[in-house]
Amino acid sequence: MNFLSTIHQFLITGGEVLWVILWTSVCLWSLIAERMLYFKTTYPNQLQHWLNQWQNRSDKSSSSALFIRQCIISEAKISMGKTVPIIKMLIALCPLLGLLGTVTGMINVFDVMAVTGTGNARAMASGVSQATIPTMAGMVIAIAGLYFSRLIEQRVSEETRHLTDLLQYH
Repeated sequence: MNFLSTIHQFLITGGEVLWVILWTSVCLWSLIAERMLYFKTTYPNQLQHWLNQWQNRSDKSSSSALFIRQCIISEAKISMGKTVPIIKMLIALCPLLGLLGTVTGMINVFDVMAVTGTGNARAMASGVSQATIPTMAGMVIAIAGLYFSRLIEQRVSEETRHLTDLLQYH
């Protein structure tokens, strides 16, 4: 319970924007986990289906066979990279939300300064933390997400190349 109350206090300190960053990160990490699970569970079966589809063809040298091969490869690439654009969009959104948190936190600081004057450092501290915490959270989530996004993109590229090699065109 202490851990959850600490997290809750952190979210309150960061302001409303930090809650939006939290839900954005939940969506981001859910999509990343889904893609990782896809490559472990679903993709091997799909790969076998695409290979069987090609192997069951008697004609592997005509121009129509080339188009069918390209269609299979395109279908595979689309299937593997299905959520990559959404992942990249969420990664780009996190620092922007952090910046929004900075702006709203600084507005709170200026509000406090307007009401209490510049001498009340304690009153300004909550606004400053509200300004810095979302920025940090947005950057941390984006940097970590970039690593996994690149990992998924590399996997899509490698598997596409591998499938292209397996579907031999005579």
